[in-house]
Amino acid sequence: MKIVAISDDGTTISQHFGRAPFYVVVTVEADKIVSKETRAKAGHRTFAAQQSPHLAPGERHGYDAGSQVKHQSMAETIADCQVLLAGGMGWGAYESMQSYNIKPVVTDVKSIDEAVQLYLDGKLANLMERLH
Repeated sequence: MKIVAISDDGTTISQHFGRAPFYVVVTVEADKIVSKETRAKAGHRTFAAQQSPHLAPGERHGYDAGSQVKHQSMAETIADCQVLLAGGMGWGAYESMQSYNIKPVVTDVKSIDEAVQLYLDGKLANLMERLH
């Protein structure tokens, strides 16, 4: 199983999915961490040169076609992962990750290693109130 966390520094979970520059991919076998890999992550800084879309009346941020393309490019990098740990993210990104068969879990646990272990133990709460 592979669990990925968004990170600014490679050891802690970032508070915002779209702004984090890295993914830390943790490979787990027999409920033990066997390896870690850092991957570059597309995000707000990557897409900064692109013009923000004008939303149609009633259209929510993160659900427009442009955002869906961005979410797809972020998901492609972690297509081999089953779980995504984030400190926070938008509803559009959350639902996009689910559509790519990646289970997002929003947490207030800072340490990647601690959050992974809590997830494996079935004790990591998914804090849906942190979605925006």
